[in-house]
Amino acid sequence: MAGSTESRAAEPSIAAGNAAVREHFPFDNSQDFEDAKRGFLATAEESEVCGGGGTSVWGLHAYRFLDDECPETANPSLWRQSRLAAQHGLYEVTKGIYQVRGFDLSNMTLVEGERGVLVIDTLLSAETAAAALALYRSHRGERPVTGVVYTHSHADHFGGVRGVISQKDIDGGVPVFAPEGFLEHAVSENVYAGTAMNRRAAYMYGAALPKGERGQIGAGLGQTLSTGAVGLVPPTVDVTATGQNATVDGIRMVFHLTPGTEAPAELNIHFPDHAALCMSENATHNLHNLLTLRGAQVRNPHVWAHYLTEAIALYAGEVDVAFASHHWPVWGRERVLAFLSEQRDVYAYLHDQTLRMLNQGMTPLEIAETMRMPPALERAWHTHGYYGSVSHNVKAVYQHYLGWFDGNPAHLWEHPPAEAAQRYVDFMGGSAQVLRRARDSFDAGDFRWVAQVVNHVLFAEPDNAEARALQADALEQLGYGSENGTWRNFYLTGALELRKGSIGTPTSTVAPDLLAALTLDQLFDSLAIRVDGPRSWHANLTIRFNLPGANPVALRLRNGVLVHTAGSTPEAAEPDANVTLSEADLRAVLLGTADVSDLAAEGRAEITGDPGKLTELFSYLSNPDPDFAVVTP
Repeated sequence: MAGSTESRAAEPSIAAGNAAVREHFPFDNSQDFEDAKRGFLATAEESEVCGGGGTSVWGLHAYRFLDDECPETANPSLWRQSRLAAQHGLYEVTKGIYQVRGFDLSNMTLVEGERGVLVIDTLLSAETAAAALALYRSHRGERPVTGVVYTHSHADHFGGVRGVISQKDIDGGVPVFAPEGFLEHAVSENVYAGTAMNRRAAYMYGAALPKGERGQIGAGLGQTLSTGAVGLVPPTVDVTATGQNATVDGIRMVFHLTPGTEAPAELNIHFPDHAALCMSENATHNLHNLLTLRGAQVRNPHVWAHYLTEAIALYAGEVDVAFASHHWPVWGRERVLAFLSEQRDVYAYLHDQTLRMLNQGMTPLEIAETMRMPPALERAWHTHGYYGSVSHNVKAVYQHYLGWFDGNPAHLWEHPPAEAAQRYVDFMGGSAQVLRRARDSFDAGDFRWVAQVVNHVLFAEPDNAEARALQADALEQLGYGSENGTWRNFYLTGALELRKGSIGTPTSTVAPDLLAALTLDQLFDSLAIRVDGPRSWHANLTIRFNLPGANPVALRLRNGVLVHTAGSTPEAAEPDANVTLSEADLRAVLLGTADVSDLAAEGRAEITGDPGKLTELFSYLSNPDPDFAVVTP
């Protein structure tokens, strides 16, 4: 009977569905396993990567259970992908190019130069990055890091940078390359909506789930996120155009700029002396996200496909190996061409067919249910939806072109979830009747419907223990059947929170280095996001900050809107208060790490006018909630 507070076995329908997957796909094709092992040199002797105080931030052997046969509680296709992604160690990609894989969600690539090594992507945490570099050095010698490349603006590709270069290296001129716009997007993505994204990432990567056959088995793109210290060293060299060349420590690179693909700022790298192509995260061994479940800007698959076509035209005839910032490489010119072409075709097909169907009047849900991939693409393992999915990618394409509204006026002004739930449950005869019928649906194996209908009971009666238990059981079964790693993690984390309570936000990318990298404009914008509009409707105040050697900046709060302007403007002609201080001290005040009154007492700030206005301004700021409810109202 549904209702246990502990995890359950797979229901017969889920077990049967997972068994059917084995019959449908070519599990006897071992090419990926051969490629994933190719060039293996060694792995670390220590099984845990630890941070301050000895706390583990990454476990190298946490996924040993994947060596066993796939159980009924996991989709065999996802189990296969996770087994591949969990392999860890130092690998030779080609002469002079190495990768450390399985030390974080992403890979670290190391290209040997004349005296040192160029590091491409530095993982998420300083601790895992340092461990990866130490493994490389233990087999290839104590080569200094002579350059760093960030392939794109997601934190798992730059967050570990302080584990591979020191401040001395930075001051000594070690170049840090990144695509144009990197810093703006890296900082804004992780700060503006960072709290919500990190909370949802806890679901997406399943960081709080136990690892095992009934818990977290991977995330498709990699296993999970490390939990160490996230940092950022601003790039010193911007890549602004395709064809831009750079030589670092004798290593020749030709950059291929790909903005608006997997990230707003991204690039590929051709290494002509190695006949090798780094595809960043534009071509990996899965269908990627067009809209990641943690939340982000929608990615345009038409642009993505265009840049893959461009990469094929520019480089496919000249490279013998293609590698990426996740997963394992592809060797051989014919195989590289096929891989890149099929990856391109996936995104182009999703884009074109979604547009075809939406122009026939189909809604996002209808298109997602109808969309089927061509048989040749479905047979290719690297096009499977382990991280992105056909279902949620189709909805992202629709959102990109038409937004959230499907055109049906009945959906234009719906009640919010909790209020609608009360009405639904009343219409359906009360919660007891809904739960009785939902249990019948559960027994019939209709878990998707159970999750949809019991959600109404939960939002109408959040403390209904029977509803919480039944919903947890239904979400768990949906997780067991998911081929997509992030769907599985979402379902199982939802079940965990319904049974055990909130797990909060295990990993946060809102790190001091990212806050320090905010421009003053971005910093003022981040304050505006926190203004409690209704509480400040009737406030009317202006504060001018005078910065030595720079234009003054005025903050004006009126109508619940915080606006900042530089220089002399009519709105700031008569400020309520003038504050003179350095930019560094202004940043500290705005970030809440310093008090302007204390700075004035120390002679580091001068205040004229009404100092109470600054206190009033800060009183209107609300704090984000890293523990907000997800599966309950």
